[in-house]
Amino acid sequence: MRSQALRADLLMLITAMIWGTVFVAQSLGMESIGPFLYSGLRFGLAAVILLPVLHLLQRNDTSVAPVNRQMLRGGILMGLALALGINLQQVGLMFTSVTNSGFITGLYVIVVPLLGLFIGQKTGMGIWLGACLAVVGMFLLSVGEGFHVASGDWLQLAGAVVWGMHVLMVGVFAKRHDPLRLALVQFITCAVISLLLAVIFETIEWQSIVAAAPAILYGGIFGVAVGFTLQVVAQKHAIASHAAIIFSLEAVFAAIAGAWLLGEALHMRGYIGCALMFAGMLLAQLWPKKLPATA
Repeated sequence: MRSQALRADLLMLITAMIWGTVFVAQSLGMESIGPFLYSGLRFGLAAVILLPVLHLLQRNDTSVAPVNRQMLRGGILMGLALALGINLQQVGLMFTSVTNSGFITGLYVIVVPLLGLFIGQKTGMGIWLGACLAVVGMFLLSVGEGFHVASGDWLQLAGAVVWGMHVLMVGVFAKRHDPLRLALVQFITCAVISLLLAVIFETIEWQSIVAAAPAILYGGIFGVAVGFTLQVVAQKHAIASHAAIIFSLEAVFAAIAGAWLLGEALHMRGYIGCALMFAGMLLAQLWPKKLPATA
């Protein structure tokens, strides 16, 4: 049991690192194509990559349960949340920086336990203190001179709520069904929705797709096929709130990647905001829990 937990923690840490660096690819990809087309193509690519892997595993392991209605329902629900979250994030990146996007998205570490209230999970003082710190930190990071909040920051905040819902969904369904099959269903669902949005709202040109190919390949192979698959596999042996704090480290990796690869920089106000947000994330999860009363 302990080895499974350590393995899950390592997989989630790797996932956070991958997701953080993928923010750069997401930003660069939209220099050539629209946000919906980028999302649709990279999730479609991930589904194509995962299909032969599943076929190979099924051929070598006959004990794998077949796809059933409950598994399809779970994967589709995860895919719907994923499509909404990833496209809010993708469109938001058009109007904010990689650093801001990474840290605001990381607020789902607060959202997960708050949403847990609706399914009967109790919320302690640490959650509320962490939420207050995170909100103050987001203000310092996102609100510039003249108290202006970039429109992209609001989209990222809305996406953080959706990501919190997605983490809770994965935590529920991954414990009931085969994680790789769930991942495949959610990839296909997200790809179909994103491509439909692209056909309706965007201009699609082959030359533009070719120009964005490196960002699509990196985002599809590492960000989706590897990253989101690792998430589902890891959360089979992890509780949602514990997973959320490790996944939130993507914000740190996003800031590092933004500074290293895109030359983004923060003023001292922004660094203080980042520190407060990260402290809020940690406090929400590490605040001492009240021990149950003994008879």
